[in-house]
Amino acid sequence: MGANPGGDAGAKSAEDCGTPLISAVHAKDTELVRSLLRADSDYRVRDQAFCLAVQSYCGHIAQLLLQYGADPSRCASDELLPLREAVESGSPALVEALLDDTILGRHPKSELLGMLDLALHWHETGAETELRRRTGSKNSVTCTRVQDDEYYSLSEFTLAGTTVRDGHGAILTGLEELLGIRPSFEELMDRALAHTRQDHTAWGRAAIQLAGRRDQATWAAAAALRTHPDPFHRLFGAEVLRLTHLFDDSTEDTYAGPALDIFIDWSAEETDVAVLTEVLLALGEHSGLRAETALLLYAGHSDARVRREVAHGLSSWSSSPPAFSGDARTALLRLMTDPDAAVRKTACCTVAMGQDHDPVFTDAMAAALDDTDRLVQLAAVHGLALHNDERCVEAARFLGPPQHGSLEEEGYLEAVWRYEWRRDRR
Repeated sequence: MGANPGGDAGAKSAEDCGTPLISAVHAKDTELVRSLLRADSDYRVRDQAFCLAVQSYCGHIAQLLLQYGADPSRCASDELLPLREAVESGSPALVEALLDDTILGRHPKSELLGMLDLALHWHETGAETELRRRTGSKNSVTCTRVQDDEYYSLSEFTLAGTTVRDGHGAILTGLEELLGIRPSFEELMDRALAHTRQDHTAWGRAAIQLAGRRDQATWAAAAALRTHPDPFHRLFGAEVLRLTHLFDDSTEDTYAGPALDIFIDWSAEETDVAVLTEVLLALGEHSGLRAETALLLYAGHSDARVRREVAHGLSSWSSSPPAFSGDARTALLRLMTDPDAAVRKTACCTVAMGQDHDPVFTDAMAAALDDTDRLVQLAAVHGLALHNDERCVEAARFLGPPQHGSLEEEGYLEAVWRYEWRRDRR
């Protein structure tokens, strides 16, 4: 159940290999692991690191190693954590790593059905309640928010030296999908709304699975939530609708028209900031002046989260390429000087990635080099590099190297290196 993770003999034998990657996994330093994986090509060590990550209950690091080519099939069964322990740990990332395609055949259907029942029990009982029952402790439970994989987080409970996470609902959803079981819309929605955070794994897995169905019944159920009195229900419905259109890779793009219509109307009446932000995110995924006009209505909204979504949504594909429309240009220039740093950075990135090379934009990005926020400065450097403006070079030198482990900073500064390569080649 996650007690004393990483302290077994198998983990120790992996650590004894002495490589920097093994040491980083043992230290549970995700960013260092990522950095080493980008430079290392020894697949044998990656496989050993995967074993250690699983034994140490580090599902997020195990997932990262899989992304960089670790092969679980080269790990013996006794080198990996038993699937039951992974399910009880409550970490969907850990369970998913143990059910990788390369080793899925090690688990017969009867075992998977047993794990389904186990996950259902934990989900219905509640992680904290089940933890207290199993430990028999009457002490207070420590609860912290932790990242479980690259995109989602969940709650982690510790009592009497035992730690579990509350991702059993997401584990249940994943096992059902694997076994071909189709729960109802209401069941999946209830699992999501048991956690009032959109970034919880159970919420994300439920929304993604429903969106992947792409059928009219699911669409209608999600659309009906638009008028629900509870904002969390509306937020879930909006996300399912948005992802349904986003995941539709058919040539017909069946949901484009219905999605645009519903989100334009929805944006005009939504009062909750979190729901409105999701609706505006959806509008930004559509091209054309109808979506742009709906977005621009909120460019001066009092909440920075809304203004940030407007800045993000006014991308080059929501205008008439290669230039932004006049209204979009005016809004972006204003948002680049917004009181909120995240809004300024987002607007700068939108301009940077656009095909509109009007000097008014390069001058605005050059002005942002004097911003008080480092990420805004870096976004401006990135934009000037993409627009082939020499001012990016000196600005990058002034800002110095990227901070350790920051992929965002590395990406911004890499654009400068690419600009210099293009310039010198010419």
